[in-house]
This record gives sequence, structure tokens and C-alpha cells, in this order.
Amino acid sequence: MFSKSWALTTILVVLGSAFCVRLGVWQLDRLEQRRAFNRQVETMSAAAPLNLNEDVPADLDSMQWREVVVVGKYDFENQIVLRNQYDEGRLGYHLITPLLFDGEAVLINRGWIPADSSSSAPKDWSAYDEAGEVRVAGRILLGRSKPAFGGIADAPPADGSKLKAWNNLDLQMISAQMPYPILDVFIQADPSSNHAQPPIPYEPELDLTEGSHFGYALQWFAFAIILFVGYPFYLRKQER
Repeated sequence: MFSKSWALTTILVVLGSAFCVRLGVWQLDRLEQRRAFNRQVETMSAAAPLNLNEDVPADLDSMQWREVVVVGKYDFENQIVLRNQYDEGRLGYHLITPLLFDGEAVLINRGWIPADSSSSAPKDWSAYDEAGEVRVAGRILLGRSKPAFGGIADAPPADGSKLKAWNNLDLQMISAQMPYPILDVFIQADPSSNHAQPPIPYEPELDLTEGSHFGYALQWFAFAIILFVGYPFYLRKQER
């Protein structure tokens, strides 16, 4: 195996086996992440709805997917939109509006609006205003910065003005341009039967299965065994 004629091949086989094992372990890590996500959704879905007017827990960011209700007033002057959102194949935005309540503020994803000439500028968003006190029911969700791979990063305008259209719902960056602190979560408004007109609430599709990660892990481990165990037999055959 370590003769001059086979040393390089042996090293490549060992490296290839180690690489396959690493991929198998990575798939098992993905499986555990998937299981943790499923447990989070199931646990929070079973919990009683949280009333933010009665209590704003310090660990709110650990309650993703929990049902929540809150009563307050929208601040339309500081609302923003999230780009490249679709509703039944139609391109548009998600309208993100701060809700002020009991000295606190939280962003509400009110839903989809079309990306056409009637709603492409902030001045046009007033058509979707809801005056006075409103009651919002929805789910607690976490913001998201630009993915490590792909996506477009957001950058505040060079002139110091506020960014109105965002690619990512990065709560930390968005809070920097708000005139008041906001909670480190946002609320995804629940869909309802009377929302035929924009803003149309968006309901994320959840896959609570374990996926194919375990099967992929077994495949990678099998490849590692075939390489590592089969290589000596191959050498023996060549020597004969």
C-alpha cells in the first residue's frame, strides 16, 4: 500500500474515505437540525397564544412559531417592504409595518402587495393603511440576514436616508434606522378568509418531516467503507 508505485493512490483513497465520512457526519448534523426545528414548531404550536399587551418576555427570540396577539397602532411613516415576494405567481412585496403598543414596537409582516405602478413607491403604500387601533394575530418569527451563499446584501443609502425596500428582513439593520427600539422578532400576520385584497397575509409552508438526510448519511458512510475496505482487495488482485 505504501510502496512508491501505490503511495499516491493510497493517500487519495484515505482522503476520499475521510471526505465521505465527513459528508455523512454533515448529513447527520443536518438531520439533528431538522429534528430540532420540528420540535420547536410542534412545541410552540401547542403553547397558548402569547398576549404581548400583558407580557413581553425577555426570551422572545426563543419562541419562534408561537402564536401571538397584540393590540396597538401602526406607524406607517416608518414602514418598509421586502422585495421579490410572490403570491400565486404574482411578483410583489411584503409590507412590513411597525406596530406601537404599550411603549414597545414590533414589526408586522402584514402581507403581500403587488409590485406595480400603484404600489411601487412609499407614497403609494398609504392605500393599505389601517387607521386607529388594530388587533394583530400571528406567529413569532426571527429575522434573517443575507444568506452565506447567494442573496443580495442590503446597504443603507450613502446620503443617510432610510432604506425603504429591503432584500432581507435583517432586524438588526432595520432597527438602526428606526426612531425607537424594536423587538428582536417580527410577527407574521395570520391569513384570514376576508383577506382577498392586499395586503394578503403570507403563510410559510412548513415541512415537518425528517427529509432524506439519514439515507444520504448511510450512502456516504457506505462509500467510505467501499473505498477503505475495498482498496486492499484491489491491491491484492493487482499484485497477483
